[in-house]
Amino acid sequence: MTKKRNPWSRKGDFGHLLVIGGNEYYAGAPYFVGMAALRAGCDMVTIAAPERAADIIASYSPNVITHPLSGLHLKPGNVLEIMEIVKGKTAVTIGNGLGKERGTLEATAHIINKLEIPCVIDGDAIDRMRGRLENVVITPHAGEFEKLTGVKVGTSIGERKNAAQAVAKELGCVILLKGHVDVVTDGKRTVINKTGNSYMTKGGTGDVLAGVTGALLCQGFSLFDAAKHAAYVTGKAGDIAARERKTSLLATDVIECLHRAVR
Repeated sequence: MTKKRNPWSRKGDFGHLLVIGGNEYYAGAPYFVGMAALRAGCDMVTIAAPERAADIIASYSPNVITHPLSGLHLKPGNVLEIMEIVKGKTAVTIGNGLGKERGTLEATAHIINKLEIPCVIDGDAIDRMRGRLENVVITPHAGEFEKLTGVKVGTSIGERKNAAQAVAKELGCVILLKGHVDVVTDGKRTVINKTGNSYMTKGGTGDVLAGVTGALLCQGFSLFDAAKHAAYVTGKAGDIAARERKTSLLATDVIECLHRAVR
């Protein structure tokens, strides 16, 4: 699953992921994305987050680079700044912990429309995405999928496959519909993933998946391959963690087991 490493490899050869997320209340979500991406093989991670969230994230770990944005939440006034930060990055994840404050969704849509590199759309960024979304992976759970499409999916795998395929084809993107069984489709090809378990309902595990997907995009995987491998590996890490943690499993446990899942 991982890109082969040349002994002469240098920092950055395996990608630099930009994580856009967080607000005054949520700093954990973008942090989980960034740390999961690093554990999944990405060389560097920059997290662009509103000032308070960026300060908190910087205190969590020196492994990630933080770029504070003015204000308490993402707003249209941050768009030009974000587009400068994007320069030199390999891929982007956006939406984790952004919230739904006034102007945030508008700013998110502007950023996504301007991006020229692969992007993972998750969390709060999913709600109002419209039109063609090429070069994008969207990672909704059933509730987010319904907000995006108006289609309520049940537990039938066939129903979920058909719904995800239709949306992926319409939007021109890859859909990773999360659930007990994940569905990954680009509208033409579809796979299902059965790793993962019910202990992974804890907050933050979806952020881990977004980070792993972003890391694989940074390493040169196609949108479809990045999404399907990320679903498998994240679920596998959760299965490894659940053997010991059971109901005590946390998103950080899944991150710490990613190396074993990758191996």
